[in-house]
Amino acid sequence: MLILGIETSCDETAAAIVDGDRHILADVVLSQIDVHRPYGGIVPEVAARAHLENADLMVAEAMKQAGISFAQLDAVAATGGPGLIGGVMVGVMTAKAIALAAQKPFLAVNHLEGHALTARLTDDIAFPYLLLLASGGHCQLLAVLGVGDYRRLGTTIDDAVGEAFDKAAKMIGLGYPGGPQIQAWAAKGDAARFILPRPMKGKPGCDFSFSGLKNAVRLLVESLPKPLSDQDIADVAAGFQAAVAQSMADRTRRAIELFTRQWPQGKHLVVAGGVAANSALRAELTNLAAKAGLTFIAPPLKLCTDNAAMIAWAGVERFRLGLVDGLDFAPRPRWPLDPTAPKAKGAGVKA
Repeated sequence: MLILGIETSCDETAAAIVDGDRHILADVVLSQIDVHRPYGGIVPEVAARAHLENADLMVAEAMKQAGISFAQLDAVAATGGPGLIGGVMVGVMTAKAIALAAQKPFLAVNHLEGHALTARLTDDIAFPYLLLLASGGHCQLLAVLGVGDYRRLGTTIDDAVGEAFDKAAKMIGLGYPGGPQIQAWAAKGDAARFILPRPMKGKPGCDFSFSGLKNAVRLLVESLPKPLSDQDIADVAAGFQAAVAQSMADRTRRAIELFTRQWPQGKHLVVAGGVAANSALRAELTNLAAKAGLTFIAPPLKLCTDNAAMIAWAGVERFRLGLVDGLDFAPRPRWPLDPTAPKAKGAGVKA
């Protein structure tokens, strides 16, 4: 089985070829970081234009790397949502055009499901497992029970954790994207100098919150002499990173308790999404999993951030089950993995 995957939901234009035996035959990603850096964040209209200019080039490069023709494909998969709708539309229309021209099935993949199933591509783990999905746009804890079968245990009531990293980095004068900048400076800092709040720690449930922590960083930065010294920047970064990691660990610990009680056959804690690259968070989660008797899995960093290999693999999983889509599929800016989950409630909830 050979599946072409296309990913255009945010600020990476990506294409990949994956086979049914979990081999990645091609995986190309064109980042737009340099395009958006002057704005300090992603500009949706700019992202959509960049996808439009590059999607076909990325597909051509992936096909060249894999050494195959469109006729050899079994199906074409693309992120159908959630994401910035302009970019999602570009990927979906590109995939539909290829599917129509090559007379192949079209697969609309939920971007979050791509992240959720990556551990099955890299480690071939069995269902069910517990997933922490942490990125610039999402922060959720999910029980992954099967393809298309998810139970949301917790979500953010305001901001995604990746967004909090970006905003905190901006406030202390670091560049975009904030995650790698915060981690690099935190390595030189003293996390004990500034003790920031651990949002939601000790509270019932598994939900996250990061808006209060962002505000605490703002107030701290305003209180320090200007300009900030390099040591100030490093110490604030270290304090912020520690607060995020410990807060997320507390929420994940509660989710582990729920998960192991309801699905005792589950043996894995998986982290996915761009924030999964953070070493402090990985260390906290590794310890948590060990204490709970679970195996901790974090896919390679390249497959934690947005990529098309995860979309192609989710396509493999869905195609095996006969879950194909018509060419009338409409791209979706929002597409919850667990449509039965209650709507998040809290100050600043965006959806």
